[in-house]
Amino acid sequence: MDQESPIGGHISRRFDSELEDIRNHVLAMGGLVETQVNSGIQALLESNSEVARQVAEGDHVVNSMEVKIDEMCVQILARRQPAATDLRLIIAIIKTITDLERIGDQAEKLGQFELELIDEGSTSTDYAKLEHLGNLVSKLLHNALDAFARVDDQAALKTIKKDTKIDNEYEALMRQLITVMMEDPRTIKNALRVAWCARALERIGDHATNICEYVLYLVHGKDVRHIDYKDMKNQIRGK
Repeated sequence: MDQESPIGGHISRRFDSELEDIRNHVLAMGGLVETQVNSGIQALLESNSEVARQVAEGDHVVNSMEVKIDEMCVQILARRQPAATDLRLIIAIIKTITDLERIGDQAEKLGQFELELIDEGSTSTDYAKLEHLGNLVSKLLHNALDAFARVDDQAALKTIKKDTKIDNEYEALMRQLITVMMEDPRTIKNALRVAWCARALERIGDHATNICEYVLYLVHGKDVRHIDYKDMKNQIRGK
């Protein structure tokens, strides 16, 4: 069930406006990061060096957005001294933009590794190994950002559970790459680059999952980090 927005209903309309402004900046940052990740995956599958270069060089915009939003949050903490849900919202935003910035870092690495693969003349089979993992990560990131935008705790829970698929896919891919390298040592350099791309994608999935955990914290006031999925469900249900 979607939750009501934590923004609105304050005596000060200016406070509502400030919170909404910060939220919009976070959504814009999330949209940019999602575009960077999807462009990185597209560049990988299409062996597109120009798009890969744009992804590798575009992280500075994400970094600037993080700094700006962080400063906005600090100003609200200093001027408004928020409490209860308002305070949780600011904390959740500060944590979320940190993970968004780290997703941007991983997208940058993805672009760099892709350029190396392209320069080395890697084959289409190298990219095919990453296609399914890339699709899973792209969808999970989209769902995590959507859950944050709608403050939807149930959507956040479902998204967290799907991270297991990404972990399993990543582990299967790594086993496959190890086998390839053992069978033909000439493939080692490119296989390692594919492994680095896979690791970047897996880490993006982890950071997207963190964002979902912040949604649960915002809605329920429970810190569900570093616990398994079953315990997480029990905590937010008060068991």
